[in-house]
Amino acid sequence: MDFPDGFLWGASTAAHQIEGGNINSDWWQREWGHLPGPAIAEPSGDAADSYHRFPQDMALLAQAGLAAYRFSIEWARIEPERGWVSRAAIDHYRRMVDTARENGLEPVITLHHFTNPVWFAREGGWRTDASIDAFRRYVEAALPVLEDVSLVCTINEPNMVSVLADPEVAFPSIGLPPGVPDVTDRLIAAHRAAVELVRSTGAQAGWSVATQAYQPEPGAEEVAAEYGWSREDVFLEAAKGDDWVGVQAYTRTVIGPDGPREIPDAAERTLTGWEYYPPAVGDGIRNAWKRAQAPVYVTENGIATADDRRRIDYTTGALEAVHACIADGIDVRGYLHWSALDNYEWGSYRPTFGLIAWDRETFERHPKPSLAWLGGVARANALPVDPAR
Repeated sequence: MDFPDGFLWGASTAAHQIEGGNINSDWWQREWGHLPGPAIAEPSGDAADSYHRFPQDMALLAQAGLAAYRFSIEWARIEPERGWVSRAAIDHYRRMVDTARENGLEPVITLHHFTNPVWFAREGGWRTDASIDAFRRYVEAALPVLEDVSLVCTINEPNMVSVLADPEVAFPSIGLPPGVPDVTDRLIAAHRAAVELVRSTGAQAGWSVATQAYQPEPGAEEVAAEYGWSREDVFLEAAKGDDWVGVQAYTRTVIGPDGPREIPDAAERTLTGWEYYPPAVGDGIRNAWKRAQAPVYVTENGIATADDRRRIDYTTGALEAVHACIADGIDVRGYLHWSALDNYEWGSYRPTFGLIAWDRETFERHPKPSLAWLGGVARANALPVDPAR
């Protein structure tokens, strides 16, 4: 099952989830109860200490056979106080780009992955019109990091940023709250300003949307269409004219006449409580291609599990769905697995998504069999055909 020549294989991370010590971000402050929000089980603390250990992490990915590393840069480190830019932080992230190149990895940079400077949050965050210009100034300050970078994601999962715009809102057990229209509009405006700046460096710009594979039951098509608009589709359509669009897929949502259905009791669940459903990424790719009309990268796809054999099984099923999309003529250009490392999953370390485990006391890295497996797929640029599937 061959993939197109030049198909980009890699893994993704997010700064706050692996760096540690991100004390000037709103998430850090929320973890310690200094900002409003739902109770958080445990703080991020040192996380995986990847702020200092990124050369080792990158080397492990490259040695396995992967060719790309998607990582985010922290607005809260670059602009810890409004209007003051840390040259040291810019230099740090620039070293990360250079280190990726030295390891033969294509750096894929995300400018915003959920977290904000605490000053931005206290001034209202994305709920104020000032957020658009604040984000534009940050991106302009960060441009030196992007020199010689080919792919840049402006905002990670803007639909999740919008649906969770109220800091008191937590993920419900079924479905998601609707996107907040004013926040959605500001995120789109901020994205468009960032795209213009990113393109000035010669990089290709896009953003990554969390696709939910909304699957209507017979007769619930209109309900599903209405439900999906503010939570997904408006963000994909906003990507029209971008250089690419990112798909981030993990599970599906079945929509009945009254909205999202409960996951069946007999269904396998992951450590996040989501239904085990590898084909979800195919649904996401098809919706993105239809609405954004731009080349697609899978910028996140994976499974929270303690059983690495299930990670390989899940990823095999997901890649079969990716391959089917390509066979149908969709321009899919890469697959970046979530996540390179087990990480801080926004309140807990229990959901393990990583290709690499690590010791929380010593930070010693322990690559899992799934890393070697995915690296082998990347080297071959092909998915082995399993006669049992």
